[in-house]
Amino acid sequence: MNLDIVPALAIGFILAFARIGTLVMLLPGLGEPMIPARLRLAIALALTFVLFPLVRADYPTLPGAPEQIVLLLVEEIAIGAVLGITGRIVMGVLSSAGTIIAEVLGLSFLTSTDPTQGQQGALVGSFLSVLGIAVIFATDLDHLAIAALGQSYDIFRPGLMPPVGDASIYVIRLVASSFALALQIAAPVVVFAVVFNVGLGVLARLMPQMQVFFVGVPGAILIGFAIFALTLSAMMMAFGMAVRHDLGALSGLGG
Repeated sequence: MNLDIVPALAIGFILAFARIGTLVMLLPGLGEPMIPARLRLAIALALTFVLFPLVRADYPTLPGAPEQIVLLLVEEIAIGAVLGITGRIVMGVLSSAGTIIAEVLGLSFLTSTDPTQGQQGALVGSFLSVLGIAVIFATDLDHLAIAALGQSYDIFRPGLMPPVGDASIYVIRLVASSFALALQIAAPVVVFAVVFNVGLGVLARLMPQMQVFFVGVPGAILIGFAIFALTLSAMMMAFGMAVRHDLGALSGLGG
């Protein structure tokens, strides 16, 4: 057995693990803070063992200088971060939509820990985020992230300078479309809140002696939650289609 190729294989495996591990640490569902770090590490290692034999030829031979290895390592981490941030931005849609819904219904003071953000957020946003994670695993959308990882070797070749400009433009466009999607998801409740508040304003002008505040706040919360419950399935469908489009565009399986 020729042992001369062992150092090259080891460095190639480490470089592949850097890209895959960074993606797993940021991947929606698997990369949440609630998931133990050892479990995420085990998943990253398992994916590396599966994908490395397929992409081994893409990695260059053993570099001659340590700084070249460090440069390759930084590039692989950056590529994994771009792929992971794509999924993370899409997951932020639900948190933003929940915050909008909580604001228009007057429930922004109700907060809880958002598992996708790792910090305090609106209770409605935390609920939508957890539900979004369930939708991703229930519909096998997480498989698109793995497919995008394999497809990334055709787009971002190891050892070549990644197209930073194209990646930046893609992330900027994704952020813009995510904000638009968050507003679309919250639109039914937002439209109701606008119409309801306008109606309360007219009612207050017609009946000045009526305590509009004590009537309006409970009514807004009750009817708003009813509309939220009725449109929840449509919200999750729109979110699932967005995840499939964005990750599918990277994996070449959709979009």
